Amino acid sequence: MSHSGRRIWAAVALGVALLTASGWVTPVQAQDAPALVVMAPEALASARRRLDSFDRLQLSGIVRTVGLAEPGPSIQVVLAGEDSEAARGVSAWTAGYAISRASLVVLFPSRSPVYPHDTLEDVLRHEVAHVLIGRAAGGQEVPRWFHEGLAVAVERPWDLGDRSRLVWELVAGPRLSAREIDRMFDGGQDEQSRAYLLSTAFVRDLIAEYGAAAPAAILREVSTGVPFDRAVSTVAGRPLGAVEDGFWDRQRVWTVWVPYVTSGEAFWLFMIVLAAVAVWRRRRRGAAIRRRWDEEERAAAERDRLARESDITP
Repeated sequence: MSHSGRRIWAAVALGVALLTASGWVTPVQAQDAPALVVMAPEALASARRRLDSFDRLQLSGIVRTVGLAEPGPSIQVVLAGEDSEAARGVSAWTAGYAISRASLVVLFPSRSPVYPHDTLEDVLRHEVAHVLIGRAAGGQEVPRWFHEGLAVAVERPWDLGDRSRLVWELVAGPRLSAREIDRMFDGGQDEQSRAYLLSTAFVRDLIAEYGAAAPAAILREVSTGVPFDRAVSTVAGRPLGAVEDGFWDRQRVWTVWVPYVTSGEAFWLFMIVLAAVAVWRRRRRGAAIRRRWDEEERAAAERDRLARESDITP
């Protein structure tokens, strides 16, 4: 941890002690999930009540995904205001962070969550996931891209917005290694958003290719002291570099076809097809109208015939 990180932790630890002494503590627990001790000053009481109603059972799936047999000790969740030392020690767009080895999560309820989060509850799940990943790794070093990608993957499902962002990134962005993605987390907000997106896509692809138990197996290897790269190689049966290449190769469906689909030629081809469909539908509708007219004419002729026959009948 950096000097600034230690300073933030010291400030938060002092705040935790003061909050506990003041009685601003709300212990909550969910079955098969880590117990959460939510702490907040009176000014953030409404946010604390909001987290009190959070369904902690959602966290049990994270426990299983990272491979923990049991969730472990309670996790302290501190809600901090903008005037706190914790808030001043991180970027203005950071909605929360976790210190895994301290079983601590710090959230900033007054900040609007940015990608990949939508709500305060999303941020809570994400940061709790970081603590659980750290526990599953036995406190050993795990690359940021895997930490963040897995935390997002277990935080919420992959939706259309995520897929659209990924398509754009694959078309417009360069092909990056895992280490290059890792370094992007130290950049500005846009770079961090790209890093979250690619990390999540990478982890999801890893799960799709090597099974839902792959993250837990990797973390289990790491917890025994095996370096992360070797842990991935053991689980995947191929070096991390080959796993990275496989990920990018599987994205070629986007990098090859999307530029064509969005090109001018494809646009005019689409317009021609659309026009042909419109002509076909118009002709079909015209044929149906003509058939209805013919049926109406035949019905009218039949009525006239019956009328004439009734006139000449004695």
